[in-house]
Amino acid sequence: MRDNFYIITGGPGAGKTTLLEELSKYQVLCVPEVARQIIQEQVAQGGRAVPWDDTVQYKELMLQRSIEDYQRTETDIPVFFDRGIPDALAYARLIGDVSPAALAEEYRYNSLVFILPPWEDIYATDNERKQTFEEAIDVFHRLKAEYTACDYQVVEVPCKSVEERALFILERIGMHRKL
Repeated sequence: MRDNFYIITGGPGAGKTTLLEELSKYQVLCVPEVARQIIQEQVAQGGRAVPWDDTVQYKELMLQRSIEDYQRTETDIPVFFDRGIPDALAYARLIGDVSPAALAEEYRYNSLVFILPPWEDIYATDNERKQTFEEAIDVFHRLKAEYTACDYQVVEVPCKSVEERALFILERIGMHRKL
């Protein structure tokens, strides 16, 4: 387990990327979401490994890249990942596929996982995010269940300003004393 590795998760459009941009202003490292990178790459090269086409290949790429991000990150400072390996496992369940649950045990993050709830006021679709708000709510519940099943303590981040969200998380990991 890497105790300084924290996950920021939640359904699409809940503000994860914006929150990570805010957190990066503090003495932490932030690792961007692999899912969005994969979609952008696949669209640019005419690939099919996207959530609206070859879902199994998309899931495999998400899992592979999430593991690579975990393995190559070497630091003692807090690291915030935009989604973690259990996100790929939850996605596998969503599409009716199976991924080795042992991966969640092999690659452990800090036991605190921060989940952003669906927030309709900030939700928007774009070229990579095509889900409806109702689908975002479903993903949120699936992620919460997956992380709980993987023995993580899921902490719901309140729907507040990005600054307040960042400070909420930093306080929960004990960094508020260092700010």
